[in-house]
Amino acid sequence: MATIVHAILGYFLLLLTVRVLSRRPGGQLTLFEFVIIFLIGGVAIAATVGRDHSVTNCATAIMTIGLLHRVVSGVKEFSPRMAAILDGTPLVLLKDGNWQLEVMRGMRIDPEDVMTAARAKQVKSIFDVKYAVLERNGTISIITRDPSGQ
Repeated sequence: MATIVHAILGYFLLLLTVRVLSRRPGGQLTLFEFVIIFLIGGVAIAATVGRDHSVTNCATAIMTIGLLHRVVSGVKEFSPRMAAILDGTPLVLLKDGNWQLEVMRGMRIDPEDVMTAARAKQVKSIFDVKYAVLERNGTISIITRDPSGQ
């Protein structure tokens, strides 16, 4: 029973840590963020399993975490408010040529990150961008200006 309680606590601690740490998806994590997340996960598993190194105890911990993840995913599906709390909401980084510096500082996003996303969409100049939005999953969406200047 202690393994299950530790697994539940570890899951929510890791979920909170990842939520606070960064919004970037795995492919965009910095090396530092990647190491921290794996280190925290390893510590959570070690604390969950404790001194009992049996396969049964480890499997119980992993199954508890997997089941808990399914439950949390289901709750997010049925409760938009809970989904916003756990996953966040889209944030505007650039609006009509004006950087939203407070939002960018809070999310630890640099203008270079936005420009990288713009170049991936074949946008040549920041002046062609109407909005840059940090999505819930950590990607940056680029909405270009209408060619007619709108």
